[in-house]
Amino acid sequence: MVLVIMAGFQQLVLNNHASAKDLSVERENFQSVINGKQTDLFILENSNGMKIAITNYGGRIVSWFAPDRDGNMDDIVLGFESLDDFLNAGSSSYGATIGRFANRIANGRFELDGQNYQLDVNNPPNHLHGGPGGFYHVVFDAQQLSDRHLRLQYLSPDGEEGYPGNLLVQVQFILNDANELTIDYTASTDKPTVINLTNHAFFNLRGASLGKINDHELMINSSHYTPVDETAIPTGELAPVAGTPFDFREMTPIGRHQSDDHAQLEYVRGYDHNFVIHRDHPDKMTLAARIYEPDTGRIMEIETTEPGIQFYGGNFLNGSDIGKNGQPHEFRYAFCLEPQHFPDSPNQLDFPSTRLDPGEFFHSVTTYRLNTD
Repeated sequence: MVLVIMAGFQQLVLNNHASAKDLSVERENFQSVINGKQTDLFILENSNGMKIAITNYGGRIVSWFAPDRDGNMDDIVLGFESLDDFLNAGSSSYGATIGRFANRIANGRFELDGQNYQLDVNNPPNHLHGGPGGFYHVVFDAQQLSDRHLRLQYLSPDGEEGYPGNLLVQVQFILNDANELTIDYTASTDKPTVINLTNHAFFNLRGASLGKINDHELMINSSHYTPVDETAIPTGELAPVAGTPFDFREMTPIGRHQSDDHAQLEYVRGYDHNFVIHRDHPDKMTLAARIYEPDTGRIMEIETTEPGIQFYGGNFLNGSDIGKNGQPHEFRYAFCLEPQHFPDSPNQLDFPSTRLDPGEFFHSVTTYRLNTD
């Protein structure tokens, strides 16, 4: 069934209904052929002038123009001006759709129905973000359904990056006039497998590469987080945030405790941890995080159906990647808030399951809402 659906989808023609005019990126810089498949740039735009550029190479958010409190538009996503720059970047995850499995799997191994699977150890000693050939390096089939709706699809073949099953994945990006971007993920498989999808946009609400994000004020709707070992793998504990640098239950500047003497911060040079989202209804959209940038007045709220959210504070950016407008991606010049299942879930039986079986459908929804004060 998966193969039949995919065969029909491959007949769709790449169709970009909107113009990239006035963006910091040009469409022609993203038009190429990778592994025999056409890459392109697609623009979503609403009636408020918000514009989001997405490429089907890696399902990446390339730029996102949003207003500040005075109506001035700026790009709030770190990225690059061309496909070549993404290909040559020090990190593969900028703005990308992450799969088959977001975050880390310990030692690149997991067991499913008595069979052991060995994945690539691309973040020694662990497997990270689906491996070196993860979704950030694939070309999705794309159809722009309207100026506000982009649909991407990819068939990950059985055994790709060591994962079992032919996995058909669809990712939809939908922008509305409330300045909300919804990312809707669905997937099906023909063999038991594991799956964990997210988007890895690097945000700076002051503007891309316009200084550190330490003054951004963050709220995470979470009373517990998953501590990690020295290799950033969860220990299995759900630890309370109260009394720790991980307490973001109220709006708190990111930099307030980021340099505290705390083993968890030392392991990953700051924040790179999964937070357990507090939710009253397991499968309904829930507010996961709110973040505020005081200079511009921009506010981002993230709602999701996912059980966790990974907060990363840009700890491994070092200025070696030069982004749009010649701006380097410096240490802590961006944050990532990635709704997802918990890291290493296939090996942690007490964590929410990431298993997907034939006949089931994986479905996950995340909405990013932009406002100003």
